[in-house]
Amino acid sequence: MTTTPNIAPCRVPTMYFIGVSTGKSSIMTLFPRWAELLDVSAELVGFDAPPGAPADTYRAIVQHIKTDPLARGALVTTHKIDLLAACRDLFDQLDPNAVLTGEVSCISKQAGQLLGIAVDPISSRLAWQNFVPEGHWAHSGGHVLCLGAGGAAAAISVAVAGMDDRPQTFILVERDPARLEHARALHRKLETDINFEYALSADPLENDRRLAQLPVGSMVINATGMGKDRPGSPLTDAAVFPENGLVWELNYRGELTFLAQAQRQAVTQGLIVEDGWVYFLHGWTQVIARVFHLDLTPVLFRRLADTAETLRG
Repeated sequence: MTTTPNIAPCRVPTMYFIGVSTGKSSIMTLFPRWAELLDVSAELVGFDAPPGAPADTYRAIVQHIKTDPLARGALVTTHKIDLLAACRDLFDQLDPNAVLTGEVSCISKQAGQLLGIAVDPISSRLAWQNFVPEGHWAHSGGHVLCLGAGGAAAAISVAVAGMDDRPQTFILVERDPARLEHARALHRKLETDINFEYALSADPLENDRRLAQLPVGSMVINATGMGKDRPGSPLTDAAVFPENGLVWELNYRGELTFLAQAQRQAVTQGLIVEDGWVYFLHGWTQVIARVFHLDLTPVLFRRLADTAETLRG
C-alpha cells in the first residue's frame, strides 16, 4: 500500500527538483549562486521518489505545482517518462519534443497554463557537440552503443538523428522491455537514415561482447543510472573499449564505476572520455531559462558555467 505525499504549500517562489537523491546533487549548492547571478528570487526544493514510483506520487507533485501560485515549475530527472505517463491530463500543453519522446524534463507555467517540455534533446545535442570532434562519424564510421534506453537515451537518439554528422548505427541495450519498446516506437516516428538496433539484456558479460564487436571510433554511453542511482557498471572490468572511441558517462557524481573503467583505458585505447558535468549544466540551465522565462544566450551560459566550476570541487 502506498501513501500519497503531503506537500507543504510554498512560502516563497519555488522551483522543484524531482529526482531520486536530490539532496546529493551539486545543484542544491549551485542554485542560490545562479539565482543571484540571474537576479531570480526563488528557492530550489528537492522532491525524491524511487525509480518507478506509484502514479499517485507523480500526480501529487505535478498537481501541487499546477495549483500553488508560488510554485514556478520543476526539473525532472530519472522519472521523465513515468511522470508524463501518470500526469498527462494535468498538463495544458506539451511541446513537440515531449509528444515525440513521451517524456517531460521541464515543468513550467505561462499565462495560467501548465506546460510540459522535453528539453533533453536540446541539452543532449549541446553536450554532445561539446566533446565529439567535428566530422567524427563521417571520418570514423563508428557506431553508438547506448547502455540503457530510458528518457536520457531516448533524448540523445532524437538529438543525434537530427545532426548532419551522425553515426550509421545506434544500438540500445536495456533490461526493461517496456523501455526498449518505448524507444523502438519513438524511432519509428523519426525521419532518419540511422540504423537503430535493440537488445534486451541486463548481463554485463553480454555488454562486454557487444563492446568487442564495435568498429574503431565508436561511442559507448552509460545511460543506465548505474554508478549513481544504483551501484556498479553495465560492463565488467574485463571490457575493452573501442580504439579511438568516445565514452560518455551521463553521471557526474556517485561511485562512477563505468567512468573509472574507461579512464583506465583512455591512453592505451586513445579514448575521449566525458562525464556528465557539461550535460548537467546544459540540462539545468535550459530548464531554469524556461521556468523563469529567461533569454539563455551563449554568453550567459558561459557565466553560469564559470560560476558552477568554482563549486565543482
